[in-house]
Amino acid sequence: MSDVKKVVLAYSGGLDTSIILKWLEDTYHCEVVTFTADIGQGEEVEPARAKAEAMGVKEIYIEDLREEYARDYVFPMFRANTIYEGEYLLGTSIARPLIAKRLVEIAEETGADAISHGATGKGNDQVRFELGAYALSPNIQVIAPWREWDLNSREKLMEYAEQHNIPVDFNKGKKSPYSMDANLLHISYEGGILEDPWATAEDDMWRWTVSPEDAPDDATILELEYKQGDIVAINGKTMSASEVMEYLNRVAGKNGIGRADIVENRYVGMKSRGCYETPAGTIMLKAHRAIESLTLDREVAHLKDELMPKYANLIYNGYWWAPERVMMQEMIDASQQSVNGMVRVKLYKGNVIIEGRESKTDSLFDEAIATFEDDAGAYDQKDAAGFIKLNALRMRIAAQRKHK
Repeated sequence: MSDVKKVVLAYSGGLDTSIILKWLEDTYHCEVVTFTADIGQGEEVEPARAKAEAMGVKEIYIEDLREEYARDYVFPMFRANTIYEGEYLLGTSIARPLIAKRLVEIAEETGADAISHGATGKGNDQVRFELGAYALSPNIQVIAPWREWDLNSREKLMEYAEQHNIPVDFNKGKKSPYSMDANLLHISYEGGILEDPWATAEDDMWRWTVSPEDAPDDATILELEYKQGDIVAINGKTMSASEVMEYLNRVAGKNGIGRADIVENRYVGMKSRGCYETPAGTIMLKAHRAIESLTLDREVAHLKDELMPKYANLIYNGYWWAPERVMMQEMIDASQQSVNGMVRVKLYKGNVIIEGRESKTDSLFDEAIATFEDDAGAYDQKDAAGFIKLNALRMRIAAQRKHK
């Protein structure tokens, strides 16, 4: 990559990306453009500007992408009831396509030759960033320092920072022992004692949720209004996608909802133990399935459930921009045209409990047919005999052969 003159770096202002910024300048003798995205991580992103300026960066991008992230990435994913390996709500995975998109867009805007990220060579994020970048800009060059340099420990990173006078906040209180990633959908924790799958996560690790034991003794009731599969209002108040998630994160967190401790299979081949807090997502998954149970045709619902693991794998592995994911999204979104109505949930000590659901325009629930009381001829129970015999025919034939 000797022809690299300008690089767009996904920049947080923390230790790793500050070192990467200097390393890119020294190794490639190139100009660096920094890009910092606010996707709801709960921390100020503006300080990254001062740090980049202090390091001589001339082109600095600081962007609030919270609404785009919630509206165009998280909400479409939840229309599919997406969950990876039965437990993971994909909070890190779904954020990467948006960051990759902006990296290549900024590269085009600034005339940069390459993009760079701080993902390690052991993780999934390198795959997600780069698959997304190549799908959107097939000739883009990607620089992944963790696959090139020999700064493979925190001690070496600190030494490098000190040697090059890199402005990193070394002494801002106690350093967390965990590797963390946060956005509107979740916060993740890896490393430290979590590298032992038998070790119990420390109580003071969790940041967004109280322990279920410490949650209020009084339940919280929410009424969620759905339109075409998306929550558009809570307790009668209209909200944007990001507002929905911010509100649900606060309320769910106070009620001890959203914790998960998972050993997952990474795309690069290893197993990894991580802990996650996904308060809003936990409510969204449960409530969305509730409104679909009322409004979706049986076979459509079952087909969605069959497709979902494939869809989840695509997102987890970094194929958001792949044609098969786009095709599946069109199918999923088509199914959501009738997913309109209300869901009432009770939040109580770590639990999301469905209390009611209704759809005045799209409900397929017919009380006259479903009732255990007199249905006034709406359903002829004698029809069930022929239905059962036809479905049993192949099994009866096989049983008769065995008896012979």
